[in-house]
Amino acid sequence: MIYLQYLVLASLVVILSIFLSKYVDALDKKTNLSGAFIGGVLLAAVTSLPEFITSLTAIFALNQPSLVQGNVFGSNIFNLTILGACIILFSKKFKEAYLSKSHLLTSIFTIIIFVICLLGMKYNYSLNLGFLNVSYASIGILILYIINITKMNDSSSDSSDEEDNVNLTVKQIIARFILCSVLLVVFSMLLTQVTDKLNAQLGLGATVGGAIFLGIATSLPELTSSFNLVRLGNFNASFGNVIGSNLFNFTILAIGDIFYSKGNIFSPDKQANNLIIWGIIATFIVIGTLYTKKNQKSSIFLGALIIACYIASILFSL
Repeated sequence: MIYLQYLVLASLVVILSIFLSKYVDALDKKTNLSGAFIGGVLLAAVTSLPEFITSLTAIFALNQPSLVQGNVFGSNIFNLTILGACIILFSKKFKEAYLSKSHLLTSIFTIIIFVICLLGMKYNYSLNLGFLNVSYASIGILILYIINITKMNDSSSDSSDEEDNVNLTVKQIIARFILCSVLLVVFSMLLTQVTDKLNAQLGLGATVGGAIFLGIATSLPELTSSFNLVRLGNFNASFGNVIGSNLFNFTILAIGDIFYSKGNIFSPDKQANNLIIWGIIATFIVIGTLYTKKNQKSSIFLGALIIACYIASILFSL
């Protein structure tokens, strides 16, 4: 029964996230928002909403900060695996695709934040202001995320002349967006509770349980939207959605740390360390695909290596 609940809730999260991504795309066509902001920030934030809600639920309702680490780090590696699969399955489209220069910078920032998280868990230093006890790692994450947003202004291949075939008004789009967001919040909270029960039933640690069950379930929106974008020939948006979501996921850790009053969320954890190390390796390989994309065989090989990193991260965490 618990497995059926997990599958049903995960399916609802996916369906709602698909609707949300469509409404974000509709806003792109109906307003003058830049393509870089829509793909790398707004769409990334929308598809990362399940990670955000489930992580806050893990802190406030379950008192499981390790579940948050597993969710974020596991989701990030799984997101890169999605990208690796897209590169393999659509290698010809990847070879011919335009990719924004901002993807390289975002990937570099991702690696830096991975290292910050690793150091945060090792040294566990915090800024204590009495009413606020927050890790220096969280401060660094938020600063780097803001800097990255300000640098996402590459619009040299922005398809602003795309035909507006949306039959809804801006007010209608916003209203439906809010409704789907509220429903997504509810189902994401329930999904976290079901995942916690699954961990207990299977005897998994909170970190690896979060990486497997929460990490995959909350990354399904990225999976759906990324494959659909690639199928439509927009590899640039798909690439930006994945790495943009990864960067946004790190801010979930920072926000969770701010609200976690019982200590530092960056507590030492061997499983989390393992996920971070494989995440760094996978991100370096993703950077490699930016330089070898004209060579179809090399891209397929690197895509396979990205998938191998995810498999290894789970196996070494068990």
